[in-house]
Amino acid sequence: MRGRGSRDTGTLPAAFASRPVRTTMDVQAQRPPLLEVKRNIELKPSLVKHSSQLPLSASRLKRGPGQMEDASEPAKKRARGMAAVTKVDTSRPRGPLLSTVSQTQGHTAAQKGPKKTGPRGCSTVGTVLRNQKPAPAAPAQKPATSTAPVVGKRPGKRPAWDLKGQLCDLNEELKRYREKTQTLDQENRGLREQLREVQEQATTLGTERNTLEGELASVRTRAEQDQQRLETLSARVLELEECLGTTERLVQELQREQLQLQEERNTLSTQLEERERRFQAAEAALSSSQEEVVCLRQKTEAQVTLLAEQGDRLYGLEMERRRLHNQLQELKGNIRVFCRVRPVLAGESTPSPGFLVFPPGPAGPSDPPTRLSLSRSDDRRSTLTGAPAPSTRHDFSFDRVFPPGSKQEEVFEEISMLVQSALDGYPVCIFAYGQTGSGKTFTMEGGPRGDPQLEGLIPRAMRHLFSVAQEMSGQGWTYSFVASYVEIYNETVRDLLATGTRKGQGGECEIRRASPGSEELTVTNARYVPVSCEKEVEALLHLAHQNRAVARTAQNERSSRSHSVFQLQISGEHVARGLQCGAPLNLVDLAGSERLDPGIPLGPGERDRLRETQAINSSLSTLGLVIMALSNKESHVPYRNSKLTYLLQNSLGGSAKMLMFVNISPLEENVSESLNSLRFASKVNQCVIGTAQANKK
Repeated sequence: MRGRGSRDTGTLPAAFASRPVRTTMDVQAQRPPLLEVKRNIELKPSLVKHSSQLPLSASRLKRGPGQMEDASEPAKKRARGMAAVTKVDTSRPRGPLLSTVSQTQGHTAAQKGPKKTGPRGCSTVGTVLRNQKPAPAAPAQKPATSTAPVVGKRPGKRPAWDLKGQLCDLNEELKRYREKTQTLDQENRGLREQLREVQEQATTLGTERNTLEGELASVRTRAEQDQQRLETLSARVLELEECLGTTERLVQELQREQLQLQEERNTLSTQLEERERRFQAAEAALSSSQEEVVCLRQKTEAQVTLLAEQGDRLYGLEMERRRLHNQLQELKGNIRVFCRVRPVLAGESTPSPGFLVFPPGPAGPSDPPTRLSLSRSDDRRSTLTGAPAPSTRHDFSFDRVFPPGSKQEEVFEEISMLVQSALDGYPVCIFAYGQTGSGKTFTMEGGPRGDPQLEGLIPRAMRHLFSVAQEMSGQGWTYSFVASYVEIYNETVRDLLATGTRKGQGGECEIRRASPGSEELTVTNARYVPVSCEKEVEALLHLAHQNRAVARTAQNERSSRSHSVFQLQISGEHVARGLQCGAPLNLVDLAGSERLDPGIPLGPGERDRLRETQAINSSLSTLGLVIMALSNKESHVPYRNSKLTYLLQNSLGGSAKMLMFVNISPLEENVSESLNSLRFASKVNQCVIGTAQANKK
């Protein structure tokens, strides 16, 4: 007879039988002993937790007797599976049966989930589940056949429906496992103490091993050193043996040399006797030579006296030469004006015959020309008959006129004596004046580099000064030269020799006196470069040519829009006579002197050209006023009205010598500007400045 209780208890064995059962031997083979102990300790609380959650399905408790009979056979099979699980090997103290059971129950609880169970239980269940409260559930009916013996079961084995008995058995088994766990804990502590002792012994042995290895290494090192010393001593013995053999050979050679020296000594003794006889004869000759030396000294003193007289005479002649040279320059005029007409360039129209006429000089055709005649036709004027009016001819006279075919060398020969005056101590200033494109820069600096025939006045003047200074060194004169090169652009002074970050910083350059109470002027923040040869001057000219302000104008593709001033400070000294002289040589390339055309529209670029032209014409007008004031001996000379005249103040008046080149174009289209330049030069040529005096100390 099958009761209801047998059907209700079928849930627990089915949950345990659904998971595979692992034997004790399999688990022990997979885990090391220390891990088994640790695992069993960690599974204590887990076993208690899972044992309190034995599932009992409420749905099975509500089944009828028929349903209970249907579920009895699977329940028996599950009970046999649980019985197999509960069989443990007690012969091995370290078996992991506890972990196997706890894992099986953990998986069962995870699959079934929490379910409501009845309030039935024993006091042991309350002890195990002391921290858990049972949830209320519907009471289950006791099976009617719970006391019936189970057919085919071994004695002592509880039936599947006796959950309370099984739980009590599990509690007893849990107690046994706890005792085993305590025993394993004690064994684990003993093993740990043994492990600690073994580790300390291993550490001590490792230290001793390291010490012995160090001693072994030192012994090996000493053995190697001793071996090296032995080898060194062996080599030393061999070396000493070779040295002994060499010494024996040297002794034999020295003995042979001693015999040779004895023979040489005998020979030298014979030679010494011969030399003594010669020495006595030389003493007799020396006495006669001393008498001749006395005579020669007397002659030398006479020659020194004569040389001093000749030096004084030469000095007097040099001073006379300077005086006559200066007198000749004064006769020519301290203000001189030369006119130079540039040749017609390729691509320019050839002027009509008679446009420019160069009459012969006062002494005839062989004399250099000094006059210039320019014809100008005015289309606005006409006769009553309608015929064009005859051209107007303008005649000008200067100190010298250079036609278009004149060479650079010919031009410099005419001013070389003026450059010599600067070396003699007279301030000299040479201008190049004219409209844009008339050849001013070509006259002062020359044409393309590399052609000596096209060199301008500046490189030729420097070559002449270096050559004459070298010749004067034979007369006791020593000269030094210091060069500077500045430009005046829109009344702003710029250093053309500036390099690096100083390029274009014109605002930093100002004209100041060299010292309080001094008449010498200097440009602040400008480079003053000592020069001693032509190559140094060429390098300075090349640098200044790159830094100069130029622009494109209607008259020239590359027009100079500033006044460039090359200053050379010359200092000479005659140490023997205590004489010093110094003077500046100024070579000035003036900017183009075009007049303003009010009919030209002004764009952004034209406005800049307009301001440049206004500044250029203002400074040129001031230059004319200064020259007129000097000529008229006025009490006030307007030097400060322009940076150009203020910088050249010491080279315009007083003892200075001035030369102006007026450069004009041969083209008829530039006749108006050419006439303006010639008229300005004529006014300058009519000025006369007083007698020049050299700057001597």
